[in-house]
Amino acid sequence: MGGPPGEEGEGGSPLASLLPFVLMFAVLYLLILRPQMKKQKAQQQMVDELEKGNRIVTSGGIHGTIDNIKDDIIVLKIAENVKIEVSRGAVQRNKNSEEKS
Repeated sequence: MGGPPGEEGEGGSPLASLLPFVLMFAVLYLLILRPQMKKQKAQQQMVDELEKGNRIVTSGGIHGTIDNIKDDIIVLKIAENVKIEVSRGAVQRNKNSEEKS
């Protein structure tokens, strides 16, 4: 009858108490963070490979053809004699690369 019940065996190693947190982080990394980073990397590669004449869709849903590319701005032809400027980051999909696949 040493002390209060439940006190026995609680003096385990600190490494054993950190193990659940390490396992949770590993699962979080494998299931959420890693796929998100791969998707972000593929999106950035697609944006970097854009060129004049590509048909694209913006994140706002605007469909058009690239008429000109300036540093961070894309001039997008959306209709005959109608051009707009959008940010490179607003490009969601490249329809040309989808057609090739």
